[in-house]
This record gives sequence, structure tokens and C-alpha cells, in this order.
Amino acid sequence: MPSPTWERSKAQTEHGAAEGHGGDRGTVCALEMEMTTRSLVGDSKVVDCVNCDGLMSRNVGGDSAEVSVPLSGKKTPMEGDDLYRLRDRKVLLEDKKRLCALALGTALLGILLMIIHAEICPYVYKPGTNIALIINCSISLSTGCLIILIIAFHFKDIRLFINDHNQVDWRIALTSHRVLVITIELLVCSIHPIGTYWKVLMNKHPARTLLVFILFFWLTASWMLTLCERQTQAVTGHIDTSLWLIAITFLTVGYGDVAPTTSCGKVVCLFTGVMGVACTAMLVAVVTKKLVLNKGEKHVHFFMLDIQISKRIRHAAANVLRECWLLHRTNLTKGNRGEHRRHQRCLLEAIRVFRHLRFKQRQLRDYVSEMVDLPKMQMIMCDLSANWNNSYRELEQRILSMEQKLDELSRCFQQTSELLSQVLRHHNPEIR
Repeated sequence: MPSPTWERSKAQTEHGAAEGHGGDRGTVCALEMEMTTRSLVGDSKVVDCVNCDGLMSRNVGGDSAEVSVPLSGKKTPMEGDDLYRLRDRKVLLEDKKRLCALALGTALLGILLMIIHAEICPYVYKPGTNIALIINCSISLSTGCLIILIIAFHFKDIRLFINDHNQVDWRIALTSHRVLVITIELLVCSIHPIGTYWKVLMNKHPARTLLVFILFFWLTASWMLTLCERQTQAVTGHIDTSLWLIAITFLTVGYGDVAPTTSCGKVVCLFTGVMGVACTAMLVAVVTKKLVLNKGEKHVHFFMLDIQISKRIRHAAANVLRECWLLHRTNLTKGNRGEHRRHQRCLLEAIRVFRHLRFKQRQLRDYVSEMVDLPKMQMIMCDLSANWNNSYRELEQRILSMEQKLDELSRCFQQTSELLSQVLRHHNPEIR
């Protein structure tokens, strides 16, 4: 069934042909006006066709505008396919926004679970229990969901590229830069704890653990900033600019050449600055621990210094004796005054060196005496006290054994005296 618009166009065409404006030309004008009417918004109202040479006047809600209509048989740009492409573009943009929000939420959930697992595990539950297994599985599940969302996001991005470039081959969109960005994002987001404890690694290998943590934190924060800033079409929405911004924020430099525009990006940069200060403090502590000597090394070092200073003191004392002898020999031989003064200067210099070395030795020994380890001294005193207690117990046992032996000796003496008395009575009955 023909539409009313088509019937009106046909009537206008017949009316133009009857008035002598040329039947073929009026028909072409009517057809072109019909295609233009279908390609515009449905609420637009076509008033009339005044000039069939290429100008058409339309009234949309009271506002007049002139639209140029070609009189050839080619299709116009605003056709049905273009409308479909615009609609698909809008849907793809909405899907990208939704996927971006879901990816950010999943990443934050995984980070929250990792923090809970790292902080609560030593106090609430033990490793290997069902609670630890559930939390580890939740972290792995969030990581898998995050990777799937990232892949879906880039799939929508490639479809948007294809839509913008008029249905080109999808392999054209996979440039080396895009593949590198996708690979880095997947590698960074696939990192998550699998039942390991970073405290043990921090105690065993602090420098390497801290370096790896800083590297992965830099990549993760850059990716999060890219997610926050990608929809604003800002320069911080690119991964290279985000890497630069996170680096200068982490190092607390802040050149000011780039800055985040969204609230989410500002929060990420603020958190990066705080982590930068904390990691810098830990790095200083690690470097200090590596450079500073421990107690045993200090004792060995001061012991070797004491030996060296003792040798130098002996050499200085020998020089003093030698210069004294040379000065005494000069006085006996009554040499010239110049040689006498030279030996006096050498003697005074040798005495000065000897005193300086003795002073250094006293300073070194005072410093070593100040390095007494109080816990070590307490342990030594506890050992001495325990040894004294053991010695006291042994002494008590020996005294008791001596008392028992004395008692036995006294009984033996008494029995012996009784036996002697009996023997004497037996041999001499007169003795009572």
C-alpha cells in the first residue's frame, strides 16, 4: 500500500508536469525530495519544493533551513546505513563506558580482598584454612573477571574502529601499539597473590622485593588512571601519558605539564603520592641497612683499627727515642747549631705524632666501650647468675655429704671405743 507521502509527491509531480515545467525534471525532484524526507527525523515537516534545481526548504518546529539536494541518481550521506552506523556507535560507546566501570570496580574489589587477606590472615585465621582458601579463590575469580572485562572492552574498541572506518577489516585495527597496550594491561591485571606472604620476601630479599613492588605498582596505577581518564578524551587517557604522570607523582616531583581531570584520576594520583612517600622511606631504610655495618662487623673493624693504631704508636715511640738519641749525640759532639735545631724540630714532631696517636687510641676505645650491647650484657649476667646458682647448689650438696661422712666417722669412733673397752675388760677383769 503506497504511503501518503508518496501520494503527495506523486500529485506534486503530476501538477508540475501539467503546468509545463518539464515532466522528467519534476519527477526527479519529487523522488529526491522523498529520499531526503525519509533520511531526516520523522517529526520534520516538509512544506514545499520551490526550487527543483537543488534547494529545498523545510520547516522543523518553526525554524527554517535550506538543504541542498543533488539531482543525480547517487545516494545521499544521511541514508539508512549511516543512521544504523550512528546507532551502533552510540551503543558501542555506552558498552565501553559500562565495561570500563565494571573493570574498575572489579580491580578495586580484588585490591580490597588482597589487603584484607594480607592484614587479617596472621591474626584471624591461619594459612591453609577454609577461610584463606575462599579469599584466595575470590581474588583469583576477580582477576579472571577483570581480564575478561578488559578483553571485552578492547573488543568493543575494535568494533568501534571498524564502524568509524566504514566496515574495514578488523585486522587493520590491530596495530603493534594496540597489541602492546593490550598485552601490558593483561599482564599487569593478571598479577595477584596465590597464598604467598610478602613479609618473608621482604625480610630475605628487601631490595629486590621493593623494586618489584614499585614496578608493578607503577604499571597498575597507570592502568587505573587510564581507565579513569579514557572517557574524557584527555591526554591522560593514553597509557604513555599515564605512565609519565604516575612516575612524577610517585617521585613527588610534579612538573605540572599534565594533570588528571576526573575525580577518580585525582584519587589515583593522591594514592600514588602517598605510596611514593612510603616506598621512598622503605627504600632509604633498605639502603641504610645494606650500607651500615652490623655489630659483629663493627667489632671486627674497630679491632683492626686498634691493631693499626697500636703499630703506629710503637713506631712513633721508636721515632721519639731515635730523635732523643740523635739530639743527645749532637750535644755530646758539639756540632753546629743548624743540626742541633733540626734534631730538636724532629723530636718535637715525633712527640706530637705520638701524642696524637695515643689520643686517637683513647677515642677509639671509648667509642668501643660505648657500643656495649645491653641485651647482650643482660644475657651474660643471666648466664653468670645461673652458673653461680648451680655452683651454690653443688656446694650445698658437698657440705651435706661431708656432714653425713662426719656422722658416720663419729659412729665408727664410738663403736671402736666400745670394742676396746670390752677387750680390755675381757683380758683384765679387774678393770671396770
